[in-house]
Parts: sequence; structure tokens; C-alpha cells
Amino acid sequence: MRLILMSLLVLGLSGCSIVYKLPTRQGNVIDQKQFDLLKVGQTREQVKFLLGTPIATSPFRTDRWDYFGYYKDPRGKVSSRTISLYFDADKLARMEGVQIAGAARPLDSPDVERIQAEQQKKEAIEVQTPPAAEPAAP
Repeated sequence: MRLILMSLLVLGLSGCSIVYKLPTRQGNVIDQKQFDLLKVGQTREQVKFLLGTPIATSPFRTDRWDYFGYYKDPRGKVSSRTISLYFDADKLARMEGVQIAGAARPLDSPDVERIQAEQQKKEAIEVQTPPAAEPAAP
């Protein structure tokens, strides 16, 4: 009898080890798709619409917003991300920690400045190139 009772007790306690653990999310859990929509030159309202309210803002330095995200899945895999956005005259000036789709590493400010310069060159070339003139009719 003791053997049956002891085996039932052990069997019952072994079932307690199978516990579902909920994923842990803290801060701003933002998808890469949302960051892909983020562009230099957007207003604060546009950035807030895309990413939500930032976790950290300083009352002494209003030109910087920080987004922190932490996620731990039920299997224990942890991922975290820190994004810093800098504003100049209410426009997004640069981004740190944001990855462009297909990029191998996060962008830092020199990369953002280089990309901005390339975009401005393309826009300038498009503006300066006149449309092809049609031949005059005789």
C-alpha cells in the first residue's frame, strides 16, 4: 500500500514540473516593420504615431527620445533593443540603434548622414534634369 501511495505522490509531483511560462515583455516592443517606416525628417507626431510614446525622455534634453524593449519567450530566449532618436527643430535628425531592412548592423549617425546625402543628391539630380523636349512641328 505504501508503495502505491508513494508512486502516486511521485507521479503527481512530477506533473508539477510541466508549467507554462508566459512571455515577458517590458518597455517598447516594436517590430522591425515599424522601424522601416521611420525616416529622417519626420516630425515628432509622426514618430510617436509609428512607434508610440518613448519610454525615456529627459525634461532637460527634449531633443532625444529613447525606446527600450525587452522580450523573453517561454523557452528562455531573451532579446532586447535600445533605440535613440534625436530631433532638431521638431524634426527627426538622426537615429541610433535602428537597423534598415537587410542591413547587417545597426545604423549610427555617420551612416544616416551618408544616406541622407545620397538621397539629397538623387533629389537634386531629378530636379535639375529637364524633361526631354519634343521636336518642334514645321
